[in-house]
Amino acid sequence: MSVRLFATGVFVWSLVGCATQAPSAPGPSYTFGLWGDMPYKKAGDDAKLPAVLNSINQSDIAFSLYDGDIKDGSSKCTDDISTDALAMFARLRQPVVYVVGDNEWTDCHRLNNGGHDSIERLNHLRQVLYPTLNTLGQHSFPMEHQGKLGEKFVENTRFTQGAVVFVGLNMPGSNNNLVLSDKECTAKSVRKAAQCDAANAEFAERDEANQTWLKASFAQAKAQSAKGVVVVVQADPGFDLPETESIDESTDLGYSGYRSFMAELAQQTAQFAGQVLFVHGDTHFFKVDKPLWSPARMLTNFTRVQTFGSPSLHWIKVTVDPASDNVFQIQPVIVQQP
Repeated sequence: MSVRLFATGVFVWSLVGCATQAPSAPGPSYTFGLWGDMPYKKAGDDAKLPAVLNSINQSDIAFSLYDGDIKDGSSKCTDDISTDALAMFARLRQPVVYVVGDNEWTDCHRLNNGGHDSIERLNHLRQVLYPTLNTLGQHSFPMEHQGKLGEKFVENTRFTQGAVVFVGLNMPGSNNNLVLSDKECTAKSVRKAAQCDAANAEFAERDEANQTWLKASFAQAKAQSAKGVVVVVQADPGFDLPETESIDESTDLGYSGYRSFMAELAQQTAQFAGQVLFVHGDTHFFKVDKPLWSPARMLTNFTRVQTFGSPSLHWIKVTVDPASDNVFQIQPVIVQQP
């Protein structure tokens, strides 16, 4: 089945909002942050980043989730990118959950990225940016991980805060690391056919693992009588393709690497009594909207939040009020630069 979205164009949206137990919520309500796609050195973001970190640190959020892209898409994928990201996250006093993006691994095969082996870069991220089973940041709490430290799928995480289950998944841009043709394999790249075959095998294994983790997370949410699930990935899975009467753009090959996962997410959402908040970056424009299950039927308990990104260095604050039927309130935080 395909999933489409209907844009609402609102700035604050309320909805009902549920995963391993983190520290108990601070009182009857709590807040968390969403950010990602920064800093991009080529865009001059290094000078802007301190204001973002200060804004987050001065807020009352319990934790934040970073939805990928710790570098821009046309710079070298060197080891210092990971250590710089660790240093960035260490500047946050609140816990922060890192979700993997495409710029730090799937795109690293490109010539302008240094011509690295993408799977080797993914393994590097797993070993460096997930040093413990806890969150990053100056304060931390434990999370569940799908894989063991330093191994496959350690980056897929889950935790519970109050009545909300939070799920982080490695589903990055560039079509989820799926290579569609020989031409695509070698375009502006050092890749050979064997590496592209390996990429497609990696995609298939991880896509299956992602769906397994997703289904287990919804099962856990149901067992806990959770009011909602928050799913965080990096990739924009093609929500904003234009719709026409004669063509179903949701089948566009450029987004084919997301279709199986999104169909599973739609099915899990339809079978879940609470609300589902789907968070992603990749496109760099703040957006909150509702999907269409089909042109005639809205999937009413599914809401998408698209986070800011370079060169617009801002973040999103989400307030959770478990006493309200509308548990989530989403609000952009515009960071004023000095």
